[in-house]
Amino acid sequence: MTQFSHITVQDVADNKDSYAIVDIRDPQSFANGHMPDALHLSNDNLATFIENTPKEKPVVVVCYHGISSQQAAQVIAGQGFDTVYSMDGGFEAWRLSQPVVSDNA
Repeated sequence: MTQFSHITVQDVADNKDSYAIVDIRDPQSFANGHMPDALHLSNDNLATFIENTPKEKPVVVVCYHGISSQQAAQVIAGQGFDTVYSMDGGFEAWRLSQPVVSDNA
């Protein structure tokens, strides 16, 4: 079985254009603030994401604090992606040191 790896906020920030970033938090939290270019991933769009994302594109999974993202990263890794990461510290760690995008005007 393919395994996921851990990645730091700084490693993602330094190379963010290299990754497909998926955020598994609830829709309201995502709308209130998320990483630039992150996709809100839910059960409703998981199949589409898997189908439309190149398997060689590294995927970074983000949750609130870096705990729930580990299980989601394992599921995504099991779908044939070459490289899947769970971001340590989650969105809260990102928010403390990096730019955040809000969907709310």
